[in-house]
Amino acid sequence: MYRALLRLCLLAFSLIVALPLFAAAPDAPAFGVIVGYRDAVNPLSREETDRGPWADGRARAQAAWMRAALRSRELTARVAREAGVRGEAAGEAGRAALLRFQRPLQGRALEDAMRRLRLHPDVAWVEPNVLVQRQAVPNDALYASQWHLKGPGAFGEPAGLNMENAWDLSVGSPSTVVAVVDSGIRPHPDLAGRVLPGYDFVSELLVANDGDGRDADPSDPGDWVSPSDVANQPLFASCFIDDSSWHGTFIAGQIAAETDNGQGVAGLNWRAQIVPVRVSGKCGALVSDLIDGVRWAAGLPVAGAPVNLNPARVINLSFGGSAACSPAYQSMVDDVNAAGALLVVAAGNRARSLTRPADCDGVMAVASVRRDGAKTDYSSFGPNVALSAPGGSCDAPTCDRRYMYTGLNGGDRLLLSTSNSGTTTPAADNYGYEEGTSFAAPQAAGVASLMLALNPSLTPRALIERMQAGARPHLSPVGTTCAGTSAGVCNCTTTTCGAGLLDAQVSLQLATRPAAVIRPVGTVVPGASITLDGRGSVALPGSNLVAYRWTQDSGPTVAIPADTASLTSLTLPAVEGRWVFRLTVTDNNGVSGSDAIIVRGVSPPAPAPTGGGGGPVGWMTGLVLLATGLGLRRARRRA
Repeated sequence: MYRALLRLCLLAFSLIVALPLFAAAPDAPAFGVIVGYRDAVNPLSREETDRGPWADGRARAQAAWMRAALRSRELTARVAREAGVRGEAAGEAGRAALLRFQRPLQGRALEDAMRRLRLHPDVAWVEPNVLVQRQAVPNDALYASQWHLKGPGAFGEPAGLNMENAWDLSVGSPSTVVAVVDSGIRPHPDLAGRVLPGYDFVSELLVANDGDGRDADPSDPGDWVSPSDVANQPLFASCFIDDSSWHGTFIAGQIAAETDNGQGVAGLNWRAQIVPVRVSGKCGALVSDLIDGVRWAAGLPVAGAPVNLNPARVINLSFGGSAACSPAYQSMVDDVNAAGALLVVAAGNRARSLTRPADCDGVMAVASVRRDGAKTDYSSFGPNVALSAPGGSCDAPTCDRRYMYTGLNGGDRLLLSTSNSGTTTPAADNYGYEEGTSFAAPQAAGVASLMLALNPSLTPRALIERMQAGARPHLSPVGTTCAGTSAGVCNCTTTTCGAGLLDAQVSLQLATRPAAVIRPVGTVVPGASITLDGRGSVALPGSNLVAYRWTQDSGPTVAIPADTASLTSLTLPAVEGRWVFRLTVTDNNGVSGSDAIIVRGVSPPAPAPTGGGGGPVGWMTGLVLLATGLGLRRARRRA
């Protein structure tokens, strides 16, 4: 009796003292409050033993918890009475108590009830039991114009990425680094704090347009090509006259623009860091600069450049040439994949079969679809396309590329991101519209970076395969099906536009599976003995791997001994070829994940002939290689 009177006196005194101390009144209506008690009095904070005849520990713990919950509810009913709050002890919220109001409260009425409870001597904290809105819908001012980020549904976007549901699973991690190998980057408010140190790999001064060669400044000085450039400079004779594109800045914003900050646009990964790698200037990128830039982005050494202290797990390369994949390109892809980096590339804007790097093994080539899901008129296509994503489609008289954002100008068909208002040299930062497979690829790169935030053990091939497995089926909004050399707008198939439409939500769901990790093998001589090593495979936290299974996906048939071991060896046939071996791992919960590696059997080249000066011939060969490397037929092509 004495303790109860003392408690009531202390409560009354506290209420009088605290009368002027009103906090900001909560706006959302609360159905009740969650009450956290001090450990000394909280029945749910103590572990109890139970000596009943229970079959196992879980049943014993359940019985003990139920008794503690009943005592907690009795305590809550008493505390509510003593605090003068009308409510019902309704249950628990973890190790806290749940008090349900007789009717929803908000504003000052809610704050008054919370204050009364908070001042009770047995209470440690109180918070309103309100409906939690999905954090997945950003409040960025221009988000409503980013139709491609929305999901499918009765009132949704047929070809949209389904980002809002994906963001419920992850909004990213600052530890995820994405490299944008492109035209450089401009400072922009929506990219502030998201950009790590990069590098400028443009070596040719005329192409660089910034007065110097390679250096540590990846800023974009502009890549415009004027009529005078085309008329008077042989190097640019086959280039297209155009304004500066601010290509890299646009792509960086697509992937990692600051999101949910009340301004600008939303990026796919709310927390990722961007490493800008400048490889292009006027008229495009030299092949040698592009290869060095991609390698450096993955953390591989490049002579004359400093070590990249922030190697990327995902690299976006929205450039393409007109030739087929070459050994130089393929070795670049192989090296960055072996370094653990996924190379995401644009399918190209030539409305025909793929060219390099989209036709190289090991890349993730992304084709472009319109808002309705049809292949865009410009997108290249072919069997090496991994999947498709919205790329924008400027197919109406009111629509044009690179419009500054105004809310009009046909932007309902194009993609919107960070840009710059300068037509030649940089001017004010702004937002602009674009179209092209250049801007479909970063969407896959952004989703891959979100998957790595959930499961950093995923390899490049595992990322591609899981995104393909999660893709939605292609749509058929028009009357023509893409086939053969079909150009223009058409309905995609799995042999022309990849596995389907990129779906971010399902991709992220598939990320949380055990990861099969295989030690790279690479290129060997025909008939070589190789080791398939999957000992680096990783289970999800709280589980462990219990089964391994090696299989062969393609290539001349090879017997795989010990195909249920994590480590095995085999001998390839004595023929040149390409083999794909797959490892599937299964954890103790019955959940499986798989990955595969490519092994090439290639005969060594014949010894070079000795003797001979090679003067004129070597000079001519070098000139031909230089012309080929420059790729001056607009290598960028908005791709």
